[in-house]
Amino acid sequence: MADKLIIVESPAKANTIKKFLGGSTKVLASMGHVRDLPKSKLGIDVEKNFEPEYINIRGKGDLIKELKKEAKSAKKVYLATDPDREGEAIAWHLSKILDLDNEKVTRVTFNEITKTAVQKAIKEPRDIDVNLVDAQQARRVLDRIVGYKMSPVLWKKVRRGLSAGRVQSVAVKLIVDREEEIKKFIPEEYWNIYVKLLDEKSKKTFDAKFFGKEGKKQEIHNKEQVDEILKNIENAKYIVEDIKTGEKKRNPAPPFTTSTMQQEASRKLGFTLKKTMSIAQGLYEGVKIPEKGTVGLITYMRTDSTRISEEARASAKAHIIGTYGENYYENRYYKTNKEAQDAHEGIRPTYADLEPDKIKESLSKDQYKLYKLIYNRFMASQMASAVYDTMAVTIDANKYTFKANGQNLKFKGFMTLYVEGTDDKEEQEEGMLPQLELKQEVKKQKIDSKQSFTEPPPRYTEASLVKALEEKGIGRPSTYSPTITTILERRYIEKEQKQLFPTELGKIVNKLLTENFTDIINVEFTANIENQFDNIAEGKEDWRKMIRDFYGPFEQTVEKVEKELEHVELVEEVSDIPCDKCGRMMVYKYGKFGKFLACPGYPECKNTKAIVETIDEPCPKCGAKIQVRKAKNKRRYYICENNPKTCDYISWNKPSKEKKK
Repeated sequence: MADKLIIVESPAKANTIKKFLGGSTKVLASMGHVRDLPKSKLGIDVEKNFEPEYINIRGKGDLIKELKKEAKSAKKVYLATDPDREGEAIAWHLSKILDLDNEKVTRVTFNEITKTAVQKAIKEPRDIDVNLVDAQQARRVLDRIVGYKMSPVLWKKVRRGLSAGRVQSVAVKLIVDREEEIKKFIPEEYWNIYVKLLDEKSKKTFDAKFFGKEGKKQEIHNKEQVDEILKNIENAKYIVEDIKTGEKKRNPAPPFTTSTMQQEASRKLGFTLKKTMSIAQGLYEGVKIPEKGTVGLITYMRTDSTRISEEARASAKAHIIGTYGENYYENRYYKTNKEAQDAHEGIRPTYADLEPDKIKESLSKDQYKLYKLIYNRFMASQMASAVYDTMAVTIDANKYTFKANGQNLKFKGFMTLYVEGTDDKEEQEEGMLPQLELKQEVKKQKIDSKQSFTEPPPRYTEASLVKALEEKGIGRPSTYSPTITTILERRYIEKEQKQLFPTELGKIVNKLLTENFTDIINVEFTANIENQFDNIAEGKEDWRKMIRDFYGPFEQTVEKVEKELEHVELVEEVSDIPCDKCGRMMVYKYGKFGKFLACPGYPECKNTKAIVETIDEPCPKCGAKIQVRKAKNKRRYYICENNPKTCDYISWNKPSKEKKK
C-alpha cells in the first residue's frame, strides 16, 4: 500500500516525477482527460441551468478501475495535472470519478518538473481551484453549444460532416478576409533613385538614396519624374551638407511565451504549431540524460507571461558572467501584457548548466533544435544590449537631397547568442560609412533608378496568424495550435510554402456563417468571450449566468437562420465541361479532398471527374500541357500530361521559359 498516490496526465511526466520521491509514493498517469461531454448529443441540460452531462471517456474503463483501486488504498492522493485551466479541470474530474473525501485528495502544481519544484509542491498542497475549473467548463460548454447548433446549418447547405466553431470560424474568416484584400489590391507605381559615391580620401564607395528637394521629402510616382530629376542633377556636384554620428542600442527579446515560441519555431525551424507543442511537451515532461536520469528540461510551455523567477534570474546571471564575462550581463525585467493570465513564468530552461550542446546526444534532432532555441532566447533575454556606432549623412546635388546611413556593430552583447526572427523581409545590415567631413565633395560613380510597385498585404503564415490571433485577443496559449490544426484538417484552409490560403470549401463555409451569424463570427465577440472566461477564472463572474446570457439570443438567431435558409438551395457553380455519359454540363462540388466535377443528373447519372490544374508554360521536354498535382505531404509538383506514356518530365520546380535551352 502506497502512502501517497500522485496522478499526472502522461507516463513521461510520471517517470520523471517518480525519481524525485520516496519508495512509498506511487505515480500513475490518467492519460489526459478521463471524462468529457458525449459525442453523440449536445450533452448539456439547458433546462437545468446548463448542467453538463459528463461521461467516462470510452476505452478508459480499465484505467479508471486501476486509479480507483490505488486511490482507495493510498493514505493521500495528490492530483498533479498541468498547472493551467485544462489541468485544473482534469484534476476536478479525477476527484469526482475517484469519489474521495476532501481530506484525502488534494491538488499540487509545479511550473517545472525538477526535484526542488516537485518536493516543494508536495509540501504545499491546496484545494482544487473551482474558479479555474468553471472557466474551463464555460469554454467547453459554450463551444459545444455553438458547434452543435451551427454545424447542422452547414450539413444542410454544404455537405455533411462539416463543423463550425467559435474560434476556428473566426480564424478562417481572417484568412478569407486577407485573401479578399489581396484580390482587391491595386498596385501603385513608385520609383527610387540610388547613387554610388566615392570618398576620394579613403577610396571607399558608399550608396545614397534620393530623399527629396531642398531637404523636403518627395515621392516619385513615374518615369517622367525620374527623368526630370536625373536631368537636373546630371552635372551636379555632390556636397556633404550634414553629418550626424551617434550610438544605437538594440535590446534582446523577452523569454518565450507560447505564442512567441510557436512563431519563432515556425520562422527559424520550419516547425508547424502542432509539432512545436508536441516537442515542447516532451522537453517539459522529461528527457533521459546520462548520469542525471530523466530530467524536465523546460518550464511549462503554455503561458502568456514573460515573468521569470528570481532563482532562474540568479542562475542565468552566474552562467552569463562565467561564460561571457561581467559586461555581457544585464539584470532585466519584462512587462507582461495586461491581458496575460500570468499564472506561470515565461518558457525557459530549468537548468542553466544544461547547455544544448552538452546534452545534444540525449535529444532527438528536433528536440535539440527547439531546446537550443528556448535556451538561447532565455539566456539572451538576461544579457546586455548590442551597441552600434551610427552615422547619418545628408548630401546635396543641385538642391536635390540624398541620404546615406551606416552603422557598425561595436559590442555584440546578447547577439552573441540569439537574434529574434521576423515575418517581414529581412533588413540588410548596413556597413559603416567613410569618415566624411562637412562641405566635402564626394564623386558620383554610378546612378540607378528602380521602378517598384506597392505590394498587397502578405498571406498569413502559421506564425503570423498566431500573432494576429494573440493581438486581437482571440483564443489563449492552449488554443492557438489546435485551432489552426483543426481548420487545416477540415480543409477550410491549405498551406503552401508556409502561406495559408482559403480553399473553395473554406470560402463557402465562411460566407454562409458570416452572413447568417454576424454576431458570433466576428473578432470583437470572440475576444470579449475570452475576457469573460478570464473573469470567471478570477471569480468575478458566474459561468452559468454567462452561458445563460449568451444562449437566449443565440438560440433565436439559430431558429431565424434555419427558417430563412429552409427554402434556399445552394447555388452550384456550373462548369463548361459536358458530362461524357449524359451530356449535361457538369457542376463543381466539394468533397473531403477538395473540389471535383459531378454530373447534376445525380442519382440517375453518377459520373464524377477530378479537376486537373494546368499551368500556361508547356512541358520543356515535349511541349504538352503541364499538370499540377499534390504529393502525400501536400507539396505541389509538376508533371507532363503525357507522363508516363511518351514523356518522363516531372519536377518539384515550376518549369519556366528561362529553364529551356
